[in-house]
Amino acid sequence: MKTAKQDSKQTHLPKQARRVFRGVIFDVFQWPVKMYDGSTVTFEKLKRPDTAAIIPVTTDGKIILTVQQQPDTNTYLGLVGGRVDVLGENAWQAAKRELLEETGYRAKKWLLFDKFKPHSKIEWTVYTFIAKGCYKAAEQHLDGGEKIKLLPVSFEKFVKLVTADNFADINLKVKLLAARLNTRKMAAFKKLLLG
Repeated sequence: MKTAKQDSKQTHLPKQARRVFRGVIFDVFQWPVKMYDGSTVTFEKLKRPDTAAIIPVTTDGKIILTVQQQPDTNTYLGLVGGRVDVLGENAWQAAKRELLEETGYRAKKWLLFDKFKPHSKIEWTVYTFIAKGCYKAAEQHLDGGEKIKLLPVSFEKFVKLVTADNFADINLKVKLLAARLNTRKMAAFKKLLLG
């Protein structure tokens, strides 16, 4: 059993945390914590690979969303992206790989738009990148469990679809709903994507 310090990319688990289960995606870590009353209890946290999500903007100003289906899921609308799962890969490298695999596009310029941890009990960071100047470089190369249809849309349609009920990325949805209430924020976001 490795300690959190020995396990790669552990940054928010205590040094005394030990992996007690290794899963396909999730690992479980546990560690003893002394409570205020003097008793000791076991704390637990999941760890999974980080996620790279991409907002691709094509050379002609279209923003690419995806209509996706995976085994045992309903069809959903989402961003391009996936796990940082190649050994030694960082989030930006994963984003470049996922963009090429899922869309067949490459980007001329990359910006880190957002970085957040979706849940305090899971050691997991979601990185959202804006990929500008995207151009077709290859055909899609999807995993065996992916069906992905590309949906290039205008900025206005992008905002409408991201804020709809069936959009998968709740963090981006919240950001755009807030921007819809503030014309300056929305204009700044539009400039960031298309400017």
